[in-house]
Amino acid sequence: MGETVGGDKCPCLLSLLDRCYGKRHASEVQPDETENGEAVRQPPSTPRLKPPPVPASKGETPDRDMYTALWTFHARAEEELSFEMGDRFKILSRTGEWWNAAKVTPNGQIVGTGFVPYNYLARGETAEAQPWYFGKMNRLEAVNHLLSPENGNGTFLVRLSEREHVDYVLSVKSDNKVKHFKILQNAEGLYCLNERNSFTTLMGLIDYYKTHSFSIIEKLTEGCRRKEPKPQDLSHSTVDEWELPKEEFTLGKLLGTGYFADVYEGLWKNQVRVAIKVLKNKENMNYREFQLETQILKKLRHKHLISLLAICTTEDSYYIVTELMEKGNLLNFLRGTEGRRLDMTSLLDMACQVADGMAHLESQKSIHRDLAARNVLVGDNLICKVADFGLARVTKEPFYISEDKKIPYKWCAPEAISHGCFSTKSDVWSFGVLLYEILTYGGVPYPVYNNNEVYKLITSGYRMPCPENCPKSVYNIMLSCWRDSPEDRPPFPFLRQQLEKFNKYDMD
Repeated sequence: MGETVGGDKCPCLLSLLDRCYGKRHASEVQPDETENGEAVRQPPSTPRLKPPPVPASKGETPDRDMYTALWTFHARAEEELSFEMGDRFKILSRTGEWWNAAKVTPNGQIVGTGFVPYNYLARGETAEAQPWYFGKMNRLEAVNHLLSPENGNGTFLVRLSEREHVDYVLSVKSDNKVKHFKILQNAEGLYCLNERNSFTTLMGLIDYYKTHSFSIIEKLTEGCRRKEPKPQDLSHSTVDEWELPKEEFTLGKLLGTGYFADVYEGLWKNQVRVAIKVLKNKENMNYREFQLETQILKKLRHKHLISLLAICTTEDSYYIVTELMEKGNLLNFLRGTEGRRLDMTSLLDMACQVADGMAHLESQKSIHRDLAARNVLVGDNLICKVADFGLARVTKEPFYISEDKKIPYKWCAPEAISHGCFSTKSDVWSFGVLLYEILTYGGVPYPVYNNNEVYKLITSGYRMPCPENCPKSVYNIMLSCWRDSPEDRPPFPFLRQQLEKFNKYDMD
């Protein structure tokens, strides 16, 4: 699951949280992890420290600007640079997610320059360049990487935790399960899994446990196979110029249809797979406002928000082009074979990912307005991304219209239904319903009631009962999202923090 949120908070924010949710003690903010309901003692927490520099090999002078390609990349625009896995680069400048680099031969000769996606490179003398280092990753992604059939017992990866109070985590495959171990740093900046052995580098720690057993793991064997990342843009040329000709896109199979748009799998220039929303009711849109709104969406970049890649505006239709998520929407996924196999920890991890994406929207003062499992997309390794944020605002359509079947009553806060009052707090109400959907594997909210009955019920104080097998503490989170007064509902960062408490670590 995603990892604990903490960090320094200003006194006024802490005071506000205390007033809303009661005085919190330190043990409530960062409790001992639990294993099957039993408390598991954790080593004393240590402050986040900057990793010590890796010493240069004898006779070598470290060059901090030298990077190594982890994958092969084929240029998509004239100013980009193609390269092969293992090629070495000197970085000339860093701008966003595309770096200007010079490709360098082993004898130091520059053989080409151009823009390259930053996430395809790693600094040669650091842990980042090791095949077992996966960067920032949550628990569920790590599990899905390691449980791939090609990985045997002892296969491992090191990831940078998404929790603010945890730095590195060692995840290891053992008997078709995955164990997770915190890698601690002591006051001297040394890395360790326990108090007995410490190391100056992550590489030293990994090398040691390849020949020495620990916990229930016999020994580490080989690094998990690392999958090629996706660039965050179609190409460097589309970072700023992202209104593209419709002719550059090819529509493929229909993925879904809805009130605002039909969604297709597609290709950009016959080389990049994308999702293409073909918007309906174009005659009701203001072109200038459509551009302004999509420009805002283009800047909303976050690991758990779907990435807007391009738009097309032609006389006959408008396209919104986004990254393609291979497993479709969360609702259908949960109802399918793969989703039904997920355990409680995995389900809560997915909820935590959604809360993380919504926390970013909240920080950007953006409102979703239609948060539901159908509007969350699932990709490889079960990464979840919130989709369709701001779409109702972009299309300039009145969201609540007279026909009941087009009103998502069952996900809406009462003030949104009665007064059309949307806010982050109405999104929080919807998140509570989404949490119910997740914990019931895609169950229908208020299953025996119609829309009009639902509104009357919630305004009279009715709340859905606790789902089967749902922990009481998780149900309490759900209920906190459904408080009558919007001001009393928790913010998304707090919800994310509460969900992260269900994370578990193994002990050496």
